[in-house]
Amino acid sequence: MSNTTLEYARELDRNDPLAGFRDEFHIPPHKQGQQYYFAGNSLGLQPKQLAAYIQAELDAWRELGVAAHFEGEYPWMPYHEFLRESLASITGALPSEVVAMNTLTTNLHLMLVSFFRPQGRRNKIVIEQQAFPSDRYAVVSQLQHHGLDVDDCLVELVNKDNRLLDDATIEAYLEEHGNEVALVLMPGVQYASGQVLDIARITKAAHTAGAKVGFDLAHAIGNIPLNLHDDACDFAVWCSYKYLNSGPGNIAGCFVHERHSGDPDLIRFSGWWGHDKSSRFRMGENFIPSAGADAWQLSNPSILGLAALRASLDVFIRAGMPALRQKSLQLTGYLRTLLTTELTEELEIITPAAAEQHGCQLSIRLQAGQQDGKKLFTQMEQDGFIGDWREPDILRISPVPLYNRFEDVWQLVNYIKEYLRR
Repeated sequence: MSNTTLEYARELDRNDPLAGFRDEFHIPPHKQGQQYYFAGNSLGLQPKQLAAYIQAELDAWRELGVAAHFEGEYPWMPYHEFLRESLASITGALPSEVVAMNTLTTNLHLMLVSFFRPQGRRNKIVIEQQAFPSDRYAVVSQLQHHGLDVDDCLVELVNKDNRLLDDATIEAYLEEHGNEVALVLMPGVQYASGQVLDIARITKAAHTAGAKVGFDLAHAIGNIPLNLHDDACDFAVWCSYKYLNSGPGNIAGCFVHERHSGDPDLIRFSGWWGHDKSSRFRMGENFIPSAGADAWQLSNPSILGLAALRASLDVFIRAGMPALRQKSLQLTGYLRTLLTTELTEELEIITPAAAEQHGCQLSIRLQAGQQDGKKLFTQMEQDGFIGDWREPDILRISPVPLYNRFEDVWQLVNYIKEYLRR
């Protein structure tokens, strides 16, 4: 049976050990019936059990009022701790190194306060040339906050072919100019290209140069295997509404390596919720930090937001990241195979082919150019094929192993082929 046939795709689905997880998510309908959703890299779909998790906290509020902070199955005071083991599992961290809190860019600023400490000539921040805008805005504003010249102190490494960033480029810059670098900030997965960067390799290069290093994992968490503790980066931040499926704008998280816990010289912006919980209610004047990443908390988090995230994390733990990664490689590999077999002359795949250099997402450009690519994207949306578009000319398609099928991939490629060859 040819691997380009619909029956082949359906056979792959019949043999998929994770196929049942699709039924645990709400697949949005389309006006014409079936919708094919490939935008989990932008907003993950809603787990069906999420509503019950949130309703449980609404019930606790209704029935217990303020007492729900300390009573009930999941008391609110320690609620963030109920997510700790799951977050540690999918990030490859120690439980004490992770915490769910705030939003991504807020957490990035809090990390920059602690880990960007310019001194003398060592005052530069190294990022990629095509960083996600919010990351660039954050580091520029931090440089300005320190009274530094952005043109001199912001280093934007040029992406190869204006698309991909070679890990060796980062190493080479740090080897030559490392004594001027205070901080390196890179993505775990580059948002536009879908390229996976080598966290361990970049961390080693930064630390060898005497710099601190952090990662934006917005497109990595829940997508690729992570090993943050052993890779030894100083910090990482992420959101939870993409591959983690916790809902639009929902609570984010961060990682702080355990070697920084209890460091008396570490500067942080402090808040009551980051105070040692055993003495928090003594309402003392002096801040005593909690152990681990909890010390960076500022205020009590949204319980409804935490409940939504817990609902999704529970699905991840049942499925298991190794199994999800295996299916992800198969799904995205199948998508690449079909595109290169059926549409080799019509489009270009930007995302690297090597398994260790990509996650769920494939980033595609039409050879015909930006205008035709945007028309294809617009028509896809109208006809129930949901990806997303990033300027100037990138169509991002992300088959997610929790709820996408091999048949979904086949239907998408067949649709694009018919559209381009009308």
